[in-house]
Amino acid sequence: MDVNHHNRFSIPDRSFSSLAKRDITRLAESYGLSPNLVGRVNIIVAEMASNLAKHSPSGGEILVKAIGKPVKGIEIICYDNGPGIGDLHRMMQDGVSTYGSAGEGLGAIKRQSDEFDIYSHTGIGTVILSRIYKNKPAVTPVQSITRFEIGSVMVPKPQEVDCGDGFAIVTKGTDLFMLALDGLGHGEQAHAAAQQAVETFCKAPSQNPAESLRTIHDAIRKTRGAVGFAAHITGKAQHITYCGVGNIAGKLFSADGGTMGGSYKNIISYNGIIGHNIPTSLHNQQLDWGRNKLLIVHSDGLKSRWDLGKYPGLHRHHASIIAAVLYKDNSRHTDDTLVLVCKAKL
Repeated sequence: MDVNHHNRFSIPDRSFSSLAKRDITRLAESYGLSPNLVGRVNIIVAEMASNLAKHSPSGGEILVKAIGKPVKGIEIICYDNGPGIGDLHRMMQDGVSTYGSAGEGLGAIKRQSDEFDIYSHTGIGTVILSRIYKNKPAVTPVQSITRFEIGSVMVPKPQEVDCGDGFAIVTKGTDLFMLALDGLGHGEQAHAAAQQAVETFCKAPSQNPAESLRTIHDAIRKTRGAVGFAAHITGKAQHITYCGVGNIAGKLFSADGGTMGGSYKNIISYNGIIGHNIPTSLHNQQLDWGRNKLLIVHSDGLKSRWDLGKYPGLHRHHASIIAAVLYKDNSRHTDDTLVLVCKAKL
């Protein structure tokens, strides 16, 4: 289960780079990373900040979070609204630069990362994902096969420390259990409501999402309350069963001819507030699941009228890249924001 929120570091110009590097170094140390790994983080952040200063007139942001509880590593996401990279393959090669520099930035980030992905398109901007693990496992081709790929961006409202959104992912065999929540309001009390709901869900994830929401409803009655979405995805039967209450939005996409955006189903939710008032009768909805399916669920911190079809090839990238691109272009920046992405791998 990974329910850590991202820390935001805004870099509007070069003068903010050293401050971001210092603060991210402290975060990495607080996560228990070794001096060697912290050094790798420093290189990655320095190259990301340098690229933002060189190529994006309005700068950009770096998002950082701990991976896992207990901490297994660190995730660093960098995004900008710059011109984008026309020939990404060429720019990944050392010695290639459009700025007259040594041209080692993207290559250095990739070399220092245990996991790396990048999405860039002309007129859209660039998003980079880097992960470093405390103990990188030896992965065989068989071990690397998974049925689901999960990615997220979750950030508190600007100027807040606690995030009132929350989520949980539990896997059992070929099944996945998912919860996405938005505690009412923001700040400490919203965070408390969301975390209590997450803890309740993780104790006994159910194949009946409606029943899960009823259980959470009873457990968080003394809190501010929340809106939420629960789902059970079964790999064997190839379907997703879900139930939602309140303004948690989402879409289930299917690839059409190699694109992702033309064919989708909207997630339907009941009116109500979990912990305060929910319908007497909650029923599950069911949709097909399988290869080339992509589920995106988000809180109302994200604008609802986003269009995946405007991002060519995005669905082929890591789920965290997808979440970050949608956050980059559609966050309201006036509330907590959660974007949760689940990709079918098999």
